[in-house]
Amino acid sequence: MKYGMNVLLTLFIVMGITQDMSAQKDTTKDNQSLFDDLMYRQGSAYRTADGKPGPEYWQNKADYKIKAELNDQENTLTGKLTLTYTNNSPEKLDFIWLYLEQNRFMENSRGTLTTPVQGNRYNGDVDGGYTISNLEAKVGRKESDKHIISDTRMQVFFAEPLEANGGEAEITMDFEYKIPEEGMDRMGRLKVNDGTIYAMAQWYPRVAVFDDVVGWNTEPYLGAGEFYLEYGDFDYEVTVPYDHIVVGSGVLENAREVLTATQRERMENAAKSDSTVFIITPEEVGQAASRPTSSGKLTWHFKMKNTRDVAFASSKAFIWDAARINLPDGKKALSQSVYPKESAGDEAWSRSTEYTKAAIEFYSKTYYPFPYANAINVAANVNGMEYPGMSFCSWKSNGESLWGVTDHEFGHNWFPMIVGSNERRYPWMDEGFNTFINHYSTLAFNNGEFGSTLNETRRINNYLTNPEREGINTYPDIVNTRNLGYTAYYKPATGLILLREYIIGPERFDNAFKSYIKTWAFKHPQPSDFFNHIENVAGENLSWFWKGWFYGTGNIDISVDDFKAVQGGYLIAVSNKGDFPMPVKLQVTYTDESTEEVDLPVEIWERGDSWTHLLRTDKTVTKVEFDPKKQVPDVNSGNDVFPNSPY
Repeated sequence: MKYGMNVLLTLFIVMGITQDMSAQKDTTKDNQSLFDDLMYRQGSAYRTADGKPGPEYWQNKADYKIKAELNDQENTLTGKLTLTYTNNSPEKLDFIWLYLEQNRFMENSRGTLTTPVQGNRYNGDVDGGYTISNLEAKVGRKESDKHIISDTRMQVFFAEPLEANGGEAEITMDFEYKIPEEGMDRMGRLKVNDGTIYAMAQWYPRVAVFDDVVGWNTEPYLGAGEFYLEYGDFDYEVTVPYDHIVVGSGVLENAREVLTATQRERMENAAKSDSTVFIITPEEVGQAASRPTSSGKLTWHFKMKNTRDVAFASSKAFIWDAARINLPDGKKALSQSVYPKESAGDEAWSRSTEYTKAAIEFYSKTYYPFPYANAINVAANVNGMEYPGMSFCSWKSNGESLWGVTDHEFGHNWFPMIVGSNERRYPWMDEGFNTFINHYSTLAFNNGEFGSTLNETRRINNYLTNPEREGINTYPDIVNTRNLGYTAYYKPATGLILLREYIIGPERFDNAFKSYIKTWAFKHPQPSDFFNHIENVAGENLSWFWKGWFYGTGNIDISVDDFKAVQGGYLIAVSNKGDFPMPVKLQVTYTDESTEEVDLPVEIWERGDSWTHLLRTDKTVTKVEFDPKKQVPDVNSGNDVFPNSPY
């Protein structure tokens, strides 16, 4: 290799001056610990090293048939459940675990006893709880009624082991409980002028997940921790008073029995319309003509395939409207909203169907096609909660707040409804990812009608420098409720913004992120699967980032320390005064007011916390600034620029 005399001279100058620059003192420090692998990387037959389901990946299946009846005089729900459970695991099972989340609403439940005296968002009634009867578990010809109820979990034993690799069991039972008014901000009942709105979720006994990572996932239902559920097919019927309207996850199978001819015609018109069409107008609420019968009860029948859950809502107070959703490849779905008269208005719930349609269309086009036939928004006494094809949002929301909560809750159809992560342990894998995609959906909606500032990453610096901050990896039932919005939502979302916009760029990130969704659709990824998949598709070892941002409370602080003129250019000294490394993007300003961008890779920090860069230029430098676009949540902006200005 040949060098010209000028280049050699410059190199010698660099070597000499570098020894004297304060920013380059630490030249022997080994930072390998910052770049080491974060967690287990070796693949297995179940999960590969590149973050995919392995050749022997398995997950069990839960198919439900449910017949339920809602009593609006006693505020109770009674039902009969038939669960067909398929054991696809490689081991025999002596029992299964189910969740009885309604047991949370008891005075002696773990959730009640661990709620602070002053209360919090997850307050719930304490006069409820399941009554389970006529339980029977059948494997082959042998039956068992043995079961143990422990708080919000129920262990059901088999008379003989359930065979591996496809063995089937059938569990049947009757259940009953009082519907809580305050349902931990996830379900409940709301009294309005024209009746009561029942927002029904966690409304039936649900099987827990048995997986290859921890076996049975049986963490109790306490408060902040949400859900981890198996996929399967649902066939459910809900019997209600004749004057109620019911909307539910999935497809209504018996519209002719529960809707009038006019309502069915309007539904057909809505399915062809990009504008909102009334199914039940405000004037028709409570009118005899809005129901196909004038007394007794009606049974509403729904089906939904390959879903982890279903929810429904029932009321005689509903205004109902709908519009077509345009999906990729010419497919269609239906956006719907139900809400009371108190919530109607051009800046309120009268735009709910428009918002729902826009959100579903954006996410379907950008990330993965919406797999369900309907997306239904329900006005309820729930600030915001997501279910497959259905959301409960506050009946008081309007304007930007209604857009925000609608967009967020329907974004959850991608995380965790399609990508079935474990919410109870890793809320950042659904709340954080969803908050991230909400940013782009909001920017796209109606030419930016509402706007988003998630990309202004330094807005969370107050939290990042709070002595009481906690890491993203803190379990939701353990984290301080004041910190949950950051650990589950804003910090992980900001981390993905940082990855996409600053570290690896939109093209590589989008390829990897969309590949992760497609690869793990209707499956159960773990954090390591996400990390491994993003790295392998993007082609970048990001252990330093996962470790620093997702698994710690350290911060970013890059300092521009100095620049000095040398022959052929300038030496620019930078240092890492933070807790983990970060690529360095600099903007150099010259006396002629022109600028130049300098991008230094993260590897400059592998052997120390200081670095000197040779900038070749024949211009005169007046200023060097780190992160001029403010894309990085650097906690000390005072050392981002050299020379430093006191103002």
